[in-house]
Amino acid sequence: MKQPPALGSKTVRGLIPFGGEQAAQLVPHARLAGPMPWVIAIMVALTVIAAAGGLAMSNVAANARAELAGGATVQIVEASAAERARQADIALNVLEPHPIVASVERVSDEELNALLEPWLGVGANNNEAVPVPALIDVRLRENVTEDNLATLRGILASAAPAARLDAQSSWLGPVFSALSSLQWLAAALVLLLGLTSAAAVWLAARTALGANHDTIEIVHLLGGTDVQIARIFERSVGFDAILGGAVGLGLGLVAILVLGQQFVELGSGMIAGGGLRWFDWVLIALIPLAGVAIAMLTARVTVMGALRRML
Repeated sequence: MKQPPALGSKTVRGLIPFGGEQAAQLVPHARLAGPMPWVIAIMVALTVIAAAGGLAMSNVAANARAELAGGATVQIVEASAAERARQADIALNVLEPHPIVASVERVSDEELNALLEPWLGVGANNNEAVPVPALIDVRLRENVTEDNLATLRGILASAAPAARLDAQSSWLGPVFSALSSLQWLAAALVLLLGLTSAAAVWLAARTALGANHDTIEIVHLLGGTDVQIARIFERSVGFDAILGGAVGLGLGLVAILVLGQQFVELGSGMIAGGGLRWFDWVLIALIPLAGVAIAMLTARVTVMGALRRML
């Protein structure tokens, strides 16, 4: 008895050839799920904000370290105002000609008053009841090292016994540690949000596969391959990811600009060094593209794995 040709055959007499790619088109092209673009948009927006925060903190730390790398401060800790002024003048005279010193400058009484006014009131530097050390700003020709500090301390020891020399960067050690912790936290948030987005795509793909199970079986019988079917789901996920990524990028940029303006109004010199550079903006603009790539790769791996177990 003559057997009928297979459904997926292209040689059925009297019928138009029907290939696997055409069969795969039977799978619905609708988006995987209605809220999917919004889920991706929220994830991208949060990722943009977290990445911008991490980059800004990195810039703050880098600028502060660069500014303080060659800086040291001399404090003349002396109760008597006359003796304090005398030793400050001596310290200036012995430090200025040293070859490793680029410049020395005594902090004026007006600047000290402005710094101490929020805590000690107006004219705190002129109050003998609360003696304020004289401060001298020292800039070296190279980065501060323990050897440099030891050399300068040896010079000051005999000339100005009340002088205390410290690297400016040592004062901000705890601040740098806190900034580093916040940078790692921002990086962890970016990674967590990426994994969450992949999990959302995985769940949506599994749901779509279950809803189209019968159609997929027919497509297989007509000659459609797993790769061709998976490509349909990839396109659907890609469309959702592009739409959600664009919306999320816009929301994230608005949040960055608003927060940036708030920090600028603080008027802090250290915060001012945390502006985003052009390559930081490039990295932020690449986040939606990375989201699209992750979503499509997740959809492909999910669909291919499910199809192998399905049939």
